Amino acid sequence: MKTTEKPERIAKVLSRAGVASRRDAEKMILAGRVSVNSERLETPAVTVTSNDIITVDGKPIADPDPPRVWKYHKPSGEVTTARDEKDRKTVFDSLPIDMPRVMPVGRLDITSEGLLLLTNDGELKRRLELPSTGWLRRYRVRVHGRVTDDVVAPLLKGITVEGVKYQPMEVQFDRQQGANAWLTVALREGKNREIRRAMDAIGLSVNRLIRVSYGPFQLGDLHTGGIEEVRPRALKEQLNLSDVERQRREEAGHEKQDAPERPVAATVRVASKVRRGKVQPALVTKAPGARKPKSTSRSLSTNPDEVSATSTRAKPAHKRPKRPQSTRNQPPAAKSGNKDKRR
Repeated sequence: MKTTEKPERIAKVLSRAGVASRRDAEKMILAGRVSVNSERLETPAVTVTSNDIITVDGKPIADPDPPRVWKYHKPSGEVTTARDEKDRKTVFDSLPIDMPRVMPVGRLDITSEGLLLLTNDGELKRRLELPSTGWLRRYRVRVHGRVTDDVVAPLLKGITVEGVKYQPMEVQFDRQQGANAWLTVALREGKNREIRRAMDAIGLSVNRLIRVSYGPFQLGDLHTGGIEEVRPRALKEQLNLSDVERQRREEAGHEKQDAPERPVAATVRVASKVRRGKVQPALVTKAPGARKPKSTSRSLSTNPDEVSATSTRAKPAHKRPKRPQSTRNQPPAAKSGNKDKRR
């Protein structure tokens, strides 16, 4: 197993390799199942590098897989935990058996539905859950009660419930449907049962909650209980995973300097030749920042029947008439006309 040159906690390395979560990895260490360089560990307070050989139950751990993310449409009635003390159904009971070990990004309570992100990378999970990421989590919320601007005003400014302060939310009224109303709520923190507690504080009771987006990831038309992996290319674009991979290479000491980007050439049209008063245009490239050609009083014309001012030699608008040459010291010109020949 190759880790990094920079020492890391053994539980973090085991989590990244997909063995278990950090908490479960610490339990495995305390149970005596983890060894480093053939020495059994007794405490998780150990750091390792790439020179160390790590084994679990006598078998070397594998290299970490590249970061992957899945979208799962969680139905109501499933718990977002690996194990439940009440023996309720979890989201992991519904996943395909050929999936690798994954972790949920954030949580949805048992009665909530909608988009749940899953990832195989512990560092990526932590990054996506941080409020500093600034991603909006958008929900469709059905509440019991009549919604007015005055009712939801405290949510727009931020509200404190039982000593817990919630940041301002974005609330959009969609429609009133009998005794219920549909709202679209967006927030950036996602604290435990945040929407339900905030709605209860203003006199509205949530009876259905569906998460429809998490940052750039959309639930879309994914059916209930369906799972779909985010394509690697889209994942890199949306999460900028190149930064994560670059950071890992830096830690491993394999970082290479990126080659300087070549300037993008801008295409401009100029006149290449002037033939019989007509311009034959040609395409040339001009790098940004290059010196512009000296301007003239005539503007560049796109009409091929006009002469371009950027030609090699622009014809002057008016030509000065040539001065007649002097006839001094020149022989007299022959007289023109027909003469009668003398016989």
